[in-house]
Amino acid sequence: MKKYIVELIGTMVLVLFGTGIAVVSGGNLVATSLAFGLAIVAMAYVIGGISGCHVNPAVSLAMLISKKMDKKDFIFYVIAQIVGALLGTTILYFILSNTNIGVESLGANGYGSLSATKISMLGAIVTECILTFVFVYTILGVTSDESKSNVSGIVIGLTLTFVHLIGINLTGTSVNPARSLAPALFLGGKALSQVWVFIVAPLLGSAVAALVFKFLNTNKK
Repeated sequence: MKKYIVELIGTMVLVLFGTGIAVVSGGNLVATSLAFGLAIVAMAYVIGGISGCHVNPAVSLAMLISKKMDKKDFIFYVIAQIVGALLGTTILYFILSNTNIGVESLGANGYGSLSATKISMLGAIVTECILTFVFVYTILGVTSDESKSNVSGIVIGLTLTFVHLIGINLTGTSVNPARSLAPALFLGGKALSQVWVFIVAPLLGSAVAALVFKFLNTNKK
């Protein structure tokens, strides 16, 4: 039970601070990227020993495919992550509703008119697949080597930071279905109609990363 609770807490922190800083900073590229990355670093060293600090259904899917977790844990991890993301967005919504910033964004992902660069739907799908592939492939690599355990949280956090640096102006950077679903549910409209892209593409990118890692990095010669 503890691992599910900390997954909820970790995802709440990631969504609250990541999307929160995105909104409060006016979408500042560096600030938002660092917010997501540093949230992962902080949580990795607090809850990593309990749950592995997935805080992301795409990461949990990769662990399931890699046989590093069973189906029961996968289901409860994803439920905890979605609840945590919703809680983080609820807190952010409450905070912003008591300011003059407003709650029109909540850090939702999007393409077309919801994208800073007006990226197409296909472009968004490809972008999210690639960004998630890089992020998850890195996680699998660094967590499979015990000699890197002391720095794994930093490596993973920095990787999340750099994928945000390229992705924010394209799609807002999801690489995490729970992080995308929560604000979309609050906002409705276009954000909700487009959220399937930010659920399907990260999961696809994650699955490919797990399969590629299994082929290339297992029993290396």
